[in-house]
Amino acid sequence: MQLAPLMKGAMIAVRDCMGVKPGERVLVVTDTGKLSIAESFFLALHALGVDGTMMVMIPRSHHAEEPPDEVRAALLSCDVALLVTTMSLTHTKARMAATEKGARIASMPGITEDMMTVGAMTADYQRVSELSWKVTRILEEGNEVTITTERGTNLRMSIRGRKPGIPPDDGLYREKGRWGNLPAGEAYIAPVEESVEGVAVIDGSMSPLGVLSEPIRLEIVRGKVVRIEGGREAQELARFLENLGDPNAYYVGELGIGTNEKARITGNILEDEKAFRTVHIALGMNLDMGGTIDSKTHNDGIITNPTVTVDGKVIMEKGVFTI
Repeated sequence: MQLAPLMKGAMIAVRDCMGVKPGERVLVVTDTGKLSIAESFFLALHALGVDGTMMVMIPRSHHAEEPPDEVRAALLSCDVALLVTTMSLTHTKARMAATEKGARIASMPGITEDMMTVGAMTADYQRVSELSWKVTRILEEGNEVTITTERGTNLRMSIRGRKPGIPPDDGLYREKGRWGNLPAGEAYIAPVEESVEGVAVIDGSMSPLGVLSEPIRLEIVRGKVVRIEGGREAQELARFLENLGDPNAYYVGELGIGTNEKARITGNILEDEKAFRTVHIALGMNLDMGGTIDSKTHNDGIITNPTVTVDGKVIMEKGVFTI
């Protein structure tokens, strides 16, 4: 694809979401799989009169794998970072350290040209922000969440004493130290790890597998996945987790609720987890959300058309917000 069609999404990101200004030190981190999209961000910076730097690395082998030391050092010295990568740097210690130093960061793992032209990157981010904040305030005041679906999901978890992501992943990262995904659109929280009990039927997509041809059933006891059932993709997930050699990769580290009307389930978790009519749970790393799980990975599973209650109040019924 030529760069011109990508400029709409790139300009929304740089101008509206990040609020980049001339004189700021802006770093674009990319890899050999995302060069054309990264270049569109670079051109958007130039159009705004901003001089940026771009670093190119080899794609990471899995989500949450740390970047090279040179990238980490550059992240620690920038004002704004755009992470245009194949695998996610969101849950890396390098990203967390840069955030602590005050950098504004947008992480875009697996972003596609389609997202930039017609998908979630073209959303009205003021509307996304308003709904994300509304859901976040409910989670902030809540103690217990239940999630059920007609396909068999029946989960209960405590969020007592846990704070949701504040600000939420609303796509507006204009203040020092703000960070999140682009495209954006979710409210999220790290549940009390060992409180998560029940069954999650993942029927949308599952990272790193993509869109599922049949659901994956996860049985969860004291916060840990103890059984994975389903077809070929369930077996692939089981092998993936086993090969990591990381016991913490089996623990539920996140609950997220999608708030972006433009987002679609495409098999790319960056967009999938933002989609309307969905919630997701993630297995693995949640230190950056106020949790206690230090893991090599962070893998999201999308649950479609859920009914969600917080302290007994229905906030979503069969995928439709009731708030």
